[in-house]
Amino acid sequence: MSVFDHLIYWNDVVPRKGSENMAVDQFLLERAQRYPILRVYQWSEPSISFGYFHKLEEVELTYPPNGGLLNYVRRWTGGGIVDHRLDLTYTLVVPRDFELGHTRGASSYRLIHQELCEALKKLGQNVQLSDDGRGSGSLCFVNPVAYDLTDQAGKKIAGAGQRRTKHGLLHQGSVHAKLDTDIFGEELAKQLATSHEIWHNSDSYTGRVAEIEADRYANEKWLKKR
Repeated sequence: MSVFDHLIYWNDVVPRKGSENMAVDQFLLERAQRYPILRVYQWSEPSISFGYFHKLEEVELTYPPNGGLLNYVRRWTGGGIVDHRLDLTYTLVVPRDFELGHTRGASSYRLIHQELCEALKKLGQNVQLSDDGRGSGSLCFVNPVAYDLTDQAGKKIAGAGQRRTKHGLLHQGSVHAKLDTDIFGEELAKQLATSHEIWHNSDSYTGRVAEIEADRYANEKWLKKR
């Protein structure tokens, strides 16, 4: 049984900087009202994202700047440090009026990852849901926690960070798998919802995204916040 009756799916084929990717996700959360939105997206430059509660200094110790070639962005969601040179990324936005939009963190994390697990299995990936994760520390793909996805050897394959606001749930996920982004996105959309429609892009959102990016994710005070 699907989690939703219907959702909107966006295969965002435009590679974006980390700060813009985060701003787009926040914009979608602010505007999501009628249906959940699934976005699969790409990065225009080598990037590391890190959860809201981490310090930039510890991120740089783990992933040195490499002469300025490596870019950092603080997420609004929690979770650990993620190297986006190696992964496939997606975002699920769930409006507040939906049950999942205000479900407790562990429960919503488990439910979304159960559906992700099934989608990946249908795409030939040998993954399983971790139900007893004991990982700790900041390296997201070194330390699986409960309800992450792992391979049969226990290596982490997928994790995510979440945040809840008055608008609903923002779930930002990362998957280590060599898959076509649109095939992955379509399969995940079909797994999450009974039906889905394709996002019809327009330039009407770009102004607000630019504002969010400048005010938060591209702002040095945000990057060094903690």
